[in-house]
Amino acid sequence: MAKSSSKSKHKIRILLADDHHIVRAGVRQLLESASDLQVIAEAGDGEEAQSLIQKHKPDVAVLDIQMPKASGIEVTRWVRANLPEVGVLILTAYDDDPYVMAVLQAGANGYVLKTAQADDLVQAVRDVHEGKSALDPSITRKLMSNIFKGPEKKMVEPLTDRELNVLRLAAKGFTNKAIGVQLSISDRTVQGHLAHIFAKLQANSRTEAVMRAVSLGLISKTTGNLADE
Repeated sequence: MAKSSSKSKHKIRILLADDHHIVRAGVRQLLESASDLQVIAEAGDGEEAQSLIQKHKPDVAVLDIQMPKASGIEVTRWVRANLPEVGVLILTAYDDDPYVMAVLQAGANGYVLKTAQADDLVQAVRDVHEGKSALDPSITRKLMSNIFKGPEKKMVEPLTDRELNVLRLAAKGFTNKAIGVQLSISDRTVQGHLAHIFAKLQANSRTEAVMRAVSLGLISKTTGNLADE
């Protein structure tokens, strides 16, 4: 619990990666206008982003998709494989379906368009830091459309009661640690349950799992609670 309380006292440390210096300058100024956010490093390409993330271990990495040397999608995959505790927020001008799905499947925690309002971006960083999903409303609509028109409508096998409980809490935005506290299990056990949930729901990220659970009627779209509760 000490770790979560320390988060509230210290600024959210951000790595900002975009290959356009003027864009980085503007986004940095916007983010640091919030008293609880601090940009600790900037990168102009994907390889530099990976190096700086490895060095500084920021709370949240804000990444563009199209960057030299390594794309935001590749950096996201690298972060998930090597530093899973780092939150990843994609900030891009691209809202094309292939980009959206590739980024979320790579494990990004959020996807915000550069046309978003300043307050929305700031809140998205906070949400990602807290372990929640942060999706631009237009991206959410695309995801829901893709899921509901998708060919598969069934799970590989039903979720257990414990997995349903984990999924319900995940849908409400709780971190693995917070879920573990509520269910009196370790966060490693929570991670194991989420892995089983992802496999059963044919999902590649927490966000995709929640969206698919909505389409299957396991979770209410409006409340984030299990539909039969």
